[in-house]
Amino acid sequence: MYTALQQDHQQINDLLTVVKERALTYLHQLDTIPNNRPEPKLDPPLLGEDGAGTMAALDHFYQHFADTLVASSGPRYWGFVTGGTTPAAIAGDWLTTVFDQNTQTLSGPGDVSAHLEQQTIALLLQLLGLPDTFNGGFVTGATMSNFTCLAVGRQWAGMTKGNDTARDGIQIPIKVFSATPHSSAVKALAMLGLGSNNIIPVKTMEGSREAMDINDLHTQLLLHADHPTIVISSGGTVNSVDFDDMQAIAALRETVPFYWHIDAAFGGFAACSAQYAHLLKGWEGADSIAVDCHKWMNVPYDSAVYLVKRVHARLQVQTFQNGNAPYLGNPDDQFSYLNFGPENSRRFRALAAWFSLIAYGKNGFRWMVDNSIAMAQLFGQRITAETDFVLAAPIRLNVVCFTPKEETGREERIKAVLAALNTSGRVFMTPSRYKGIPCIRAAFVNWRTSAADIDIAIGELLERPVLSTRQQDKQ
Repeated sequence: MYTALQQDHQQINDLLTVVKERALTYLHQLDTIPNNRPEPKLDPPLLGEDGAGTMAALDHFYQHFADTLVASSGPRYWGFVTGGTTPAAIAGDWLTTVFDQNTQTLSGPGDVSAHLEQQTIALLLQLLGLPDTFNGGFVTGATMSNFTCLAVGRQWAGMTKGNDTARDGIQIPIKVFSATPHSSAVKALAMLGLGSNNIIPVKTMEGSREAMDINDLHTQLLLHADHPTIVISSGGTVNSVDFDDMQAIAALRETVPFYWHIDAAFGGFAACSAQYAHLLKGWEGADSIAVDCHKWMNVPYDSAVYLVKRVHARLQVQTFQNGNAPYLGNPDDQFSYLNFGPENSRRFRALAAWFSLIAYGKNGFRWMVDNSIAMAQLFGQRITAETDFVLAAPIRLNVVCFTPKEETGREERIKAVLAALNTSGRVFMTPSRYKGIPCIRAAFVNWRTSAADIDIAIGELLERPVLSTRQQDKQ
């Protein structure tokens, strides 16, 4: 055996002990680790002839790179929609690496990982209040979840006109409708050959709404009734977490057929909250749903699920079957789990979600969702009461978009605000734009976030002269 491998194998206990201790140091210091750092300047690496061993690699990593990592799993990382990692999720993810399973098959010889993944999907359906008429699987994130669901939609659309798209390619026009699609869904359309520029826009409701105007959707569907149609609806938009009217969309299917996909990457977890579950009422009627686990479920990256109605199982197999690899099993086997999603090789990523569901149950996730919403509302209240900013969008759930009161120079001031915040590293937020208004966006999904973190963020907005026009005027 190669010397470095043999030494590592013999010292595995010591190695994992060091990793555990350093990991615990990071977790215990999350509150003080910067949320943003300058981009490191990395020298071109030189690969040596002989390996130095894992302990030396650990030392090198911590000496040169560990201090450049940001606290993206910390309580004040409010950029994008990034959850933290609960203790149960960390345990499950570590064991995922230890067991190193390739989640592939539900039948024949092999490991139990695919069966446990299916159990995890069943638990998720219970958590989200969805019926077992859905089947699903794990992928890397919202992009691949949307891709998987829309690939089934593309197959459905083609088959309505006798076009087996998976085998023969797109041979007929397929119409796609959406009002406020997420960029990951648009990217999925590009990868599927449907075209990112070919979405037919549906009007949004009047006022501050980002949800689609159902009357306009109905009109558009009737205008294109001769073509197979896919509708992408929002289960939580990016800036104001607005929800399309799921019940109204379901009712439209009584008059015109279409494949209905819901992008509920993080908004789907509103179903856990007794106060907000009504926002998703009717979503059980969709053909497919995309949900991210590394957002509000607080499991490590990368983790998301696609949920597709079981009645579309044959369409899934047509779309994702392995037709030229006999060693992977019968490509026409409806029960071959390998033929239900885009990846042949994938890690046992369901395990972290399974651990979390078993560890915290419905009440645990209800608390995570309600706490995030409460923190968003508290942040919004204090922004309007204590700072020179105003809300740019209504706080419907867990995202706060705010902008300088003064309209003049908003863009420049926002850049200055974010530059100052990023320099301090105490809180991380991102720029956005809501109905043409430039703004700063803060997304609350981390289970660690508390009122104390709101105090710190408000303090950051008040203490720096560049962040307050009131203070600038006094200078």
